[in-house]
Amino acid sequence: MPTPLTADCLAALPDIAHGFFTRQGGVSQGGYASLNCGLGTKDDPAAVRENRTRVMAALSAQELLTAHQIHSPTAVTVEKTWAPEARPRADALVTATPGLALGVLTADCAPVLFADAKARVVAAAHAGWRGAIGGVLEATLAAMERLGASKAGIQAAVGPCIGQAAYQVGFDFEEEFLRRDPDSAPFFARPDGGSVARPHFDLPGYAAHRLSRAGIAVVQVSPCTSTQSEHFFSYRRSQAQKDADYGRQISAIVLT
Repeated sequence: MPTPLTADCLAALPDIAHGFFTRQGGVSQGGYASLNCGLGTKDDPAAVRENRTRVMAALSAQELLTAHQIHSPTAVTVEKTWAPEARPRADALVTATPGLALGVLTADCAPVLFADAKARVVAAAHAGWRGAIGGVLEATLAAMERLGASKAGIQAAVGPCIGQAAYQVGFDFEEEFLRRDPDSAPFFARPDGGSVARPHFDLPGYAAHRLSRAGIAVVQVSPCTSTQSEHFFSYRRSQAQKDADYGRQISAIVLT
């Protein structure tokens, strides 16, 4: 049984189970070892199905649903299951239906899990830089509120993603961010010193900032995925190593 990381703020809530799963505890082999849950990878589909079954069992869920993620601000309300090939194109899932575990797949992007225990509404969001600045977290909150949740009652946790020290970006990236969100300036740093050094972006900090700005209390459970190869898959690391493909870890939450 895989053992996920958890956030204290969510773990304390009644009748809700969640987990930020690592790459450990599955059956996949090679570069996908071992808990690869990505339906879109080139891994053995049977191994991916078994890995997802293990995640579902760890959460005592009846079903495990993920979207076809496209780095968008789209949040979908979930009331019933769908076949893998019919999964919606979206980057956040929201439900008030018990037993349906909502998952997001990541390999450097930030997974964010949400819950309002009183309203019995949960959500999972995939927040890469495009989704974060595009408003996926705010869209998730709005979808939760339509199901009866309140911002005062929502707890959120940002899970493992690429850390600032490993996330070097281009000057055009920084310029675009500052143009679209001037409040993002504190999330850029130049650890190598000097104005000509390439900036590094604090993705988990920025995701937490967007939620805090929306009035949500946030906890971070965010070890760096790029630098911890034993525990996490990483897109950036796979690119540096010129790997043909890479696995995805899953983060999920369910009303029990």
